Amino acid sequence: MEQEKPILTVSRVERSFQTGGRTIHVLKGLDMELRPRQLIMLRGRSGSGKTTLMNLMGGLDQPDRGEIWFRDCPFHEWNDDRRTEVRRRQIGFIFQSYALMPLLSAWENVELALRMAGVPRAEWKPRVQHCLELVGLGKRMHHRPFELSGGEQQRVAIAKAIAHRPTLLLADEPTAELDSQMGAQVMAVFQDIVATEQVTICMTTHDPTILEVADHVYQMADGTFVLP
Repeated sequence: MEQEKPILTVSRVERSFQTGGRTIHVLKGLDMELRPRQLIMLRGRSGSGKTTLMNLMGGLDQPDRGEIWFRDCPFHEWNDDRRTEVRRRQIGFIFQSYALMPLLSAWENVELALRMAGVPRAEWKPRVQHCLELVGLGKRMHHRPFELSGGEQQRVAIAKAIAHRPTLLLADEPTAELDSQMGAQVMAVFQDIVATEQVTICMTTHDPTILEVADHVYQMADGTFVLP
């Protein structure tokens, strides 16, 4: 059987930033592929370039050199408006800080994501319910964030990120604020999502205890990939 095409390809990517009159070379010629239905981890210390790379993969930034292809979209050539349109429909983001609306319930937070993505109203109720049940919050749907634990808030954030059926889910340190038990629960949710939603997940982490669930781990140091 012919191997499926990567959903995202990073080719010879470089990214630098100017600070205090100096040029800081953050990414130094990276190559990587994200394949369908995989859980991929970027591991490395703070400052290794993980978040910069993730921003490029999500179309939030552009490389100075090299190419980033998301499916057939040349993110390295497109302007921000075109990348934003693709992001809105096909990419989900999960942040360390959960990024939930504090006065809205879990249900309303996920519903808001569907509204913003332009999903027809008739699809909201079954989709919200499915996403919250998938992350194990079937009995906590109508609680607000302050009534939920950190792990539960992160699971609401995951439900919100997958609601519009993205192809790619990008998660920046999603277990950093959680204890080991809650972190393991989030990783179990990620594995279920890969299988159920047919999505690819790429996440950054410092945590060596969760690497075993990954399909592939890219070890980063000083803007390059190194052998683990």
